[in-house]
Amino acid sequence: MATGNVAVGAPGAGSSAALQTPTSTKRIINDFSIQVATVNGSGSQSANLVLLKSIFGMGIPVSGKNLFPSNIAGLPTWYTIRASKQGYVARRREIELLVAMNAETAREDILSLPPGGAAIYDESQNLKQYRDDVTCYPVPFDKLTAAVCPEAKLRKLVRNMIYVGVVAQLLSMDLTQVEKAVRRQFAKKQKAADLNWGAIKAGYDFAASSLTKQDPLLLEPMHATEGKIIIDGNAAAALGAMFAGVTVVTWYPITPSSSVVESLIDFMKKHRVEPDGKASFAIVQAEDELAAVGMVLGAGWAGARSMTSTSGPGISLMAEFAGLGYFAELPGVIFDIQRVGPSTGMPTRTMQGDLLSIAYLSHGDTKHVMLLPASVNECYQFAMEAFDLTEQLQTPVFVLSDLDIGMNNWMSDPFVYPDKPLKRGKVLSKEDLDRLGGFERYKDVDGDAIPYRTLPGTNHPKAAYFTRGSGHNEKALYTERPDDYQNLMERLARKFETARSMVPAPEIVQTGKSNIGLIAYGSSDFAVRESRDQLIKEYGLETDYMRVRAFPFSSEVHAFVAAHQRVYVIEQNRDGQMLSLLKLDLPAEHVTRLRSIRYFDGLPLDARTVTDKLVLQEEI
Repeated sequence: MATGNVAVGAPGAGSSAALQTPTSTKRIINDFSIQVATVNGSGSQSANLVLLKSIFGMGIPVSGKNLFPSNIAGLPTWYTIRASKQGYVARRREIELLVAMNAETAREDILSLPPGGAAIYDESQNLKQYRDDVTCYPVPFDKLTAAVCPEAKLRKLVRNMIYVGVVAQLLSMDLTQVEKAVRRQFAKKQKAADLNWGAIKAGYDFAASSLTKQDPLLLEPMHATEGKIIIDGNAAAALGAMFAGVTVVTWYPITPSSSVVESLIDFMKKHRVEPDGKASFAIVQAEDELAAVGMVLGAGWAGARSMTSTSGPGISLMAEFAGLGYFAELPGVIFDIQRVGPSTGMPTRTMQGDLLSIAYLSHGDTKHVMLLPASVNECYQFAMEAFDLTEQLQTPVFVLSDLDIGMNNWMSDPFVYPDKPLKRGKVLSKEDLDRLGGFERYKDVDGDAIPYRTLPGTNHPKAAYFTRGSGHNEKALYTERPDDYQNLMERLARKFETARSMVPAPEIVQTGKSNIGLIAYGSSDFAVRESRDQLIKEYGLETDYMRVRAFPFSSEVHAFVAAHQRVYVIEQNRDGQMLSLLKLDLPAEHVTRLRSIRYFDGLPLDARTVTDKLVLQEEI
């Protein structure tokens, strides 16, 4: 165990030979978490990203999570970086190294460290008084900052880079990778890059000359990140939408979805503006979410590939138009980056709380297609798939990510460039109408319950039809006949059944050794995969696992539940929303096999919570 005392003094203490932990303490290499506690608006994000990308550059699997308040500035912010040689990227409960830069939370932050942890903090805080079982590293941040930054107004920002240098030295980080990261972070600002690199070196040199390494934490180079990228889920979704051929984007800003369209604006300006300066797209900030989704459906009706992005409160406002899209069979893609609700809730916390409301969004009998990405790669892939599905099925398609995937940085394999043509679905051309002599807009011709449509401007006298949200028959004529309405609603239900075989199938891990099954979706996947390893290692318990990727559920979902005696549905909401959808969909005799593991405090799900809750229910 570390003693909690820091020897100050001997020059050269930071050399590689001196970076030895006490012989009684086992070194912890590439398997711990760093938490940086700062104040919102202090400019710490750049420093945190430099740390994250430096570790990534060393070839060590890494993930970063930003816990920030919903105000503009002044409240506490925590950024957690997890290094994991095993490649785990879910949040961990435990924090081994604290960088305490917020005086208001410093006492609480250091008290939350486990015994044997380490804390870096400003020397004026004297945090050593609170813990004698934690290694304390006091640093004169203001003095070091003033020495490298003559401009007082910049010191608040540059101060953060001092801790990057201190952390780099104490953890034996590769300074070459640190310099690469900082210069990439300020690629277009040479003076800023030089200034921040100078601050990092000042922190590094201070730690080398004045701090004695007494904690067991170290980073050593690996080769586990070669060829990988780092990106957030919202930017990945924006890339997918661009490659899917989106031409109309309407939105109203809301945390945590705003960066979907903000990223898309940058991508489209770079890649979708013609040499003559004309844009091949329209991006419109609407007056509210209701107007935004109305524009999406109108553009989809006109033949454009259209989308919006929002979060829970926006979804609530979109209910009426969602019903119109379902009933009038209009394409459009809606990205929902979920946050904590209800009402305003906690805008900067994560949750999987919109599943049930979106599945049946609007009044009357409605069922909506939902795609459930679990990684940044799937945010990219499912964005493209959503645009194909919405036009093939002629119905709104919702892509449900969440704040954790959407706004945090994740490692990923490079995205695959699309090599297949767009799927526009059943669209009749002038030539088709010449051959057919006409068509009935809402008639099931092929037996899959998906009708044919024409696009406005099709040069044929039989191309026109009425689109309405009131009662209509196969010919799109107004009607209040009971049989016409019932036939329409039954066809829409059959179309939903057709969608079961068109949406992404679940991913299943079948061991052949267990009668216990786990079901999860979205960002819960990271914690569940790690939990399965914990269950084997700590309890010898094998489990099978199915990750649901879409609604409606495919036949594989039913088969998985039928094959297990007990099935735990793991999700991040209070009411067990995926559990409810499964109960509505499964045969009655299989419903009793379902169990629920729910987590809903707004922080990303961690593996230990899954493990502990499952073990409790299994009574192991």
